[in-house]
Amino acid sequence: MSDVPQVLLAHHLKALKLPTFLREHEKLARQCAAEGVDHLRFLLRLAELELIEREQRMVERRIRAAHFPTVKSLDSFDFPAIPSLNKALVLELARGEYIERRENVIALGNSGTGKTHVALGLGLAACQRGVSVGFTTAAALVHELLEARDEKRLLRLQKQLAGYKLLIIDELGFVPLSKSGAELLFEIFSQRYERGATLVTSNLPFDEWTEVMGSERLTGALLDRLTHHVHILEMNGESYRLKASRRQRHRQPNPAAGPT
Repeated sequence: MSDVPQVLLAHHLKALKLPTFLREHEKLARQCAAEGVDHLRFLLRLAELELIEREQRMVERRIRAAHFPTVKSLDSFDFPAIPSLNKALVLELARGEYIERRENVIALGNSGTGKTHVALGLGLAACQRGVSVGFTTAAALVHELLEARDEKRLLRLQKQLAGYKLLIIDELGFVPLSKSGAELLFEIFSQRYERGATLVTSNLPFDEWTEVMGSERLTGALLDRLTHHVHILEMNGESYRLKASRRQRHRQPNPAAGPT
């Protein structure tokens, strides 16, 4: 009979979905007893542990739902390598206030300068602050939109994309879009205009976006919406990948040189 309260408590904690209470209560009870901590502070500590782990699980769910290709933080970004990038602005954006104001961010720069890393870092920071985030490349998004249109589920997909508080569209400009694809992409930007924050990365300056969208009229309308409330991150510099490749070549021994 002495085990009945323990069995019932475990049952109730599972039913109440309090896994941290269930896992930690015995150990913490012994610790509090040894320290002379009263029952209220014991419950307070348990509740704090439950809240911390619950928030961590929610952050992990938001990260999975965002579909990041990899998880990267701003802590690991090499700011000195890209002197054109305004570090203070990036760190301010990481606080997430632009998302609440439904403002946009555009990271512009040549290939290999860390635009995707910054986008992923800002996306991770948003997830950690309780914001729903979606991540995709421009090419993948257009393919998904065209497929959804053909399968008559476009409205459902548009509603899903409109629901993200922050939508990250990476690599706009790497692949020219078809007329239908450009129009569907424009519709996403239009639906999110002043309703949600959108972060775009591109290897092209604005005056070359017509090459991607295929229409000056459509490009003008897109930029009008996208740049109305915008923070621009200029990220021109030498490619990380080129520098890494150069360092790797320097490390490799030259077989023809012989022993030194």
